[in-house]
Amino acid sequence: MRLFYSVIFLLISNLIFAQSTSIPHLVEKDGCVQVYVNNKPFLLLAGELHNSSAGSACHMRPIWERLAEKNLNTVLAPVSWELVEPEEGSFDFSLVDSMITGARDHDLKLVILWFGSWKNGKSSYVPEWVKRNPKRFPLIEESNGKFQDALSPLGNKSLKADICAFVKLMEHIKEIDSKEHTVIMVQVENEMGVLGASRDFSGLANQAFEEVPSQLIKYFKKNKDDLYPAVQKAWCDNGFKTSGSWEDVFGKGDLNIGADWKTRYPKFTDELFMAWNYATYVGAIAEAGKSIYPLPMFVNAWLKQPKANIPGKYPSGGPLPHVIDIWRAAAPAIDFIAPDIYMVEEFDWVCQNYLQSGNLLFIPETKIDSSAIARSFYAFGRYRAIGFAPFGIEGGGLFNSAAPNDHSLQKGYECLKNISQIILENQAANNIDGVFLEEGQEKNSVKVGKHEVTIQRFSPGNLFEITGGKFGIEAKLCNSAAAAIIIKQKENEFLIAGTGDILIKVSKVNKQGKSPHTYISIDELIFKDGKIIHHRLNGDETAFGGPYVSEEKPKVFKIKVL
Repeated sequence: MRLFYSVIFLLISNLIFAQSTSIPHLVEKDGCVQVYVNNKPFLLLAGELHNSSAGSACHMRPIWERLAEKNLNTVLAPVSWELVEPEEGSFDFSLVDSMITGARDHDLKLVILWFGSWKNGKSSYVPEWVKRNPKRFPLIEESNGKFQDALSPLGNKSLKADICAFVKLMEHIKEIDSKEHTVIMVQVENEMGVLGASRDFSGLANQAFEEVPSQLIKYFKKNKDDLYPAVQKAWCDNGFKTSGSWEDVFGKGDLNIGADWKTRYPKFTDELFMAWNYATYVGAIAEAGKSIYPLPMFVNAWLKQPKANIPGKYPSGGPLPHVIDIWRAAAPAIDFIAPDIYMVEEFDWVCQNYLQSGNLLFIPETKIDSSAIARSFYAFGRYRAIGFAPFGIEGGGLFNSAAPNDHSLQKGYECLKNISQIILENQAANNIDGVFLEEGQEKNSVKVGKHEVTIQRFSPGNLFEITGGKFGIEAKLCNSAAAAIIIKQKENEFLIAGTGDILIKVSKVNKQGKSPHTYISIDELIFKDGKIIHHRLNGDETAFGGPYVSEEKPKVFKIKVL
């Protein structure tokens, strides 16, 4: 009888838990947005697969285990329209099933990348029945009459077909995953925008170019003082008009509001026009999908760059920072906009620009070099990123691919996994920061309350330089990127996680300047079998101003200062 009641109690408990556990969602608190999975905040230590890796279950089968060994907790994986709807109205989700099963079996979460109408500005992932019917599914037309291998975002029948396929996908995910929550987010399309031209010049597009939608004007009027500077200036220079063609409202030609490529906007009006059309198209897909299963949905961006700073050289109309207001107005169902950061020398500029208009930071694609782990530490600390995902995580690709013998990300993610809950708690409490060393940079500092945290290049073989020639042999310093996450636990107590060949120094700043480096204690935190072991450091291990981190092994320290 006791066993019977125990079983009944267990069944009721599981039922209550299932009912109280919501699907993955975003939670905003005091300006910090986080992903919640099974009603708990979740930090995405992620990686993105190569575009074709998930094209067959057989190819992916040995990859899942390798991904789990890399200490990832999330995988970004494409689902292509051409494979789920090979014939119109006939759907095959066997690859989606194998993907979800593979991730689930290895305790991984999934972010689905919907390669529907566009991938990298082109429409190469649409089904054959779409490709063979350009009359029904119109293509982008250049000013010279040439058609591109890309669907026009003004094609209503293309939109309806994409919505139909996406809704079926979301129905299937809901059916097989609404209890386990393996799929936690969805990216809608991939790096959309016009390549090779500033806008679509088809008849449909030219007709639409003659009138700015009232919905956009309404949004601009409501948010007039908070618009991105370039958009605000273009509208202001034309008298804040509330009707007319796109050129009437935003002007013709180029817009310069600064001295370099970051603040110059060639063919800006064309780009604004295309941003509106891509955003309304993608927003409608997201809205339809959310009506079935409302997972967080986002879009990603191919960024403007110094040598590709003209619309068409980069995808015109894609969700770049200077058109984020257009996307906000046209696609409210899109929860956030994410940058693909391969231009790592502009990492700060990109992150700062994507933290506007209430946007959160998620990096779904970036380089997978030896410095990637440093950028992840920095993004989680300085910018309170929800996730970080180098591209080509499984290796074996033509380019942007993980090197088989580079284990830096695996070791870095192991460190981050150990403190992920601490990171999340302090992101929400705004008690976290980060400091970063560029490649070749010698040292950098950040102020945290009444203290300053400095990281500087260091190698045990370089004591000759550190000590002014007192002892040691001269050695070349490591020049790869390095970083530290800094969590202020008390006024004089810090948790600091570092990666790279660096010394970590904490000093108090007062009216007289910096006080001597005087530590109460420095403990390395060792994580073993679910427990935290405090290993006290002193003497030689802290004699040069603080604890040392090697490039081979990121570490976490608890530091108390006077």
